[in-house]
Amino acid sequence: MQVVPIRWGRSPSTASSFAAVNALADLLAEKGHLVLDGAMGTQLFEAGLVAGDAPESWNLSRPDDITAIHRSYVAAGSDVILTNSFGGTRFRLKLHHLDDRVHEVNAAAARNARAAADEADRRVLVAGSMGPTGELVVPLGRLTPEEVEDGFAEQVEGLTEGGADILWLETLSALDVLEAAVRGVRKASDLPLVATMSYDTAGRTMMGVTGTAQGELIASLGLDASGANCGATLPDTEAAVALIRAACGDIPVVSKANAGIPVWHGAELHYDGTPDVLAAHAVRVRDAGVSLIGACCGSGPEHIEMIARVLSGELPVPEVEVPVPERDLTPAPPRERRRRRSRD
Repeated sequence: MQVVPIRWGRSPSTASSFAAVNALADLLAEKGHLVLDGAMGTQLFEAGLVAGDAPESWNLSRPDDITAIHRSYVAAGSDVILTNSFGGTRFRLKLHHLDDRVHEVNAAAARNARAAADEADRRVLVAGSMGPTGELVVPLGRLTPEEVEDGFAEQVEGLTEGGADILWLETLSALDVLEAAVRGVRKASDLPLVATMSYDTAGRTMMGVTGTAQGELIASLGLDASGANCGATLPDTEAAVALIRAACGDIPVVSKANAGIPVWHGAELHYDGTPDVLAAHAVRVRDAGVSLIGACCGSGPEHIEMIARVLSGELPVPEVEVPVPERDLTPAPPRERRRRRSRD
């Protein structure tokens, strides 16, 4: 049997050789917790992306700018960086007449992130980001589960060729879509797979899923990690990951919350979560058992740097007011969970 050496990074040509190596579990075991990156879209708009344009198109037209964003997160302390491919399925790319270039766009996205990861003097993982389809699945919409599977399988092929270490489904809201997406991913790759859902102010996703229901499902899907990203507020995300953690067993849990709440300042939209606020949040979720921690909308390298330095103990935990959710989302006892599942 051929022994494949483990390196900090890997090139697209060695992707198949590394499929059997669980890079995520390996690095998590080494470090105890992993710092994720922050928002990609926020950084792209600051770099000149025009609202309505496809962020994924920059993988082809402005690859150096994308790699520079990834590089800034690596410098800030990210152990995992997500590719600029959130809208990289055929369903989203067709809105920009790029649905005939799915493989090319996603392979480029992974290569751009790979370039930044391979420059680091430590191990940094590239996660192939895959966002929601943007369409409803039957019977609520026209998209079939089989089409969902095929769409994600197609995206994964490009991400894998480009050099992704792991695959990352994010901002999902429906369990049937999550299941179909996982089946599609597994058609194309056996790389480690992470999946996160987004929770709103009712303590549920847009499609009514609770953290408990997500946690119970992921234990049966063979995921390498799962949790929550985006979301309405920090308390909502914290409550969701607590429920997921209580229900999913020993599967590592992810928190990638928004940088607070978006607030208009004149004609510009800004998030009110400072680096101190997100760093304090990071400590709270780590203490609650979350082991993969980053940030989502409105965040930047300055947020990730503060998270990394506080979690490492280099800086003290910022003294900020702890947000309190308006409802009690403490994990319910088993009997109550069974009653809730019937409504999910």
